[in-house]
Amino acid sequence: MLGIIGGTGLYDMEALEDRESVRVDTPFGPPSDDILTGVLAGSRLAFLPRHGRGHRLLPSELNSRANIWALKKLGVDSLVSVSAVGSLREDIAPGDLVLPDQFIDRTWGRESTFFGDGLVAHVAFGDPVCGQLSARVFAAAEAGGARIHRGGTYVCIQGPAFSTRAESRLFRSWGGDVVGMTNLPEARLAREAELCFATLALATDYDCWREEEAAVDAGSIMEVLAANAAVARDVVARVAGSYDPRPGCDCQRVLDTALVSDRSMVPAETNEKLALLLERVDREAS
Repeated sequence: MLGIIGGTGLYDMEALEDRESVRVDTPFGPPSDDILTGVLAGSRLAFLPRHGRGHRLLPSELNSRANIWALKKLGVDSLVSVSAVGSLREDIAPGDLVLPDQFIDRTWGRESTFFGDGLVAHVAFGDPVCGQLSARVFAAAEAGGARIHRGGTYVCIQGPAFSTRAESRLFRSWGGDVVGMTNLPEARLAREAELCFATLALATDYDCWREEEAAVDAGSIMEVLAANAAVARDVVARVAGSYDPRPGCDCQRVLDTALVSDRSMVPAETNEKLALLLERVDREAS
């Protein structure tokens, strides 16, 4: 199943057929909202509104562990995370789409691992985005005529306030291409859950590094989102139309080399809590 996590502007998936709203319980608490499942362009799809319907949750309030867990429990193996970002480059204009392939973490206090409580895992994260899934998203965007940039660095900030001008200039000096508030915890957790992951970033503004322009505000962002949300929905539909799960992808086997704890010493309650993540590894080891 293809999974979509959508932010503001993507909550209404009109083309989704055979809809069902599913509430999923997880060992990490409730996800942001019920998950909408159905068929889009011939493929099974699960859609989760990142901030909850009505946009009720701050970026730092998101239970990303529950969100990723719930999607995996429903059968998602590939996940596209759609979110609004500010541009840190002149050539990434408001309305453009971006497929970042690197991240810089400027958040704090967010849960970004499923592991612990006696079970240690160190997943490879040098390349945090699935190349195969990202290529499919890029091809879908190009086919729809969208202006899209492939590659780039996403600077993930804590929020909910936007950057200061000094921070925005600093992020540019680091080689950042876009700035947002949500995608890095999702990328880390998707990797631990052995999901293929790609970010589809919707550029809504130039953050605040351009001295000649007023600083970004939520009102201006919402105006641009109203326009490019339709483009994002078209891209999602085209990805669904060409969806082809790739069980041989390296993303779906990262735990083979990540688990370092002696499993005989892992508490039973930890093994039980993480059974969904460990199912493949344990099945193949038996």
